Amino acid sequence: MVFAGKRPTNLGVNKGKLAPCHNSPNCVSSQSPDATHKIAPLTFTSTPEQAITNLKKIIQSLARTKIITESKDYLYAEFKSTLLGFVDDVEFYLDRNANVIQVRSASRLGQSNLGVNRQLIETIRANLK
Repeated sequence: MVFAGKRPTNLGVNKGKLAPCHNSPNCVSSQSPDATHKIAPLTFTSTPEQAITNLKKIIQSLARTKIITESKDYLYAEFKSTLLGFVDDVEFYLDRNANVIQVRSASRLGQSNLGVNRQLIETIRANLK
């Protein structure tokens, strides 16, 4: 794929935080301090374990998606666009202290992705309910 780009090396959870968004608008994060990148974390009413299991099933049900890394409290998946194969890196961190799932979705290439990252998280949110 021409537009896949290289997998970032700064992903994962560091001291309870996902990587910050870069300056371009093609990233959203529930831990971002600024309005441009801010998105609400995912909420759940089940046990944390069931929430992660449900989240994984939703991710696997979406087209052109591949889970790269998973642990008890963390999922990292790549979402590939239909057209041209652009890749978004999407992370989910089960924040047991706040009882939410923190999220981050960032495009590897380009400046704007026309709100696709935000739309993806909102689709997952709707399916999680």
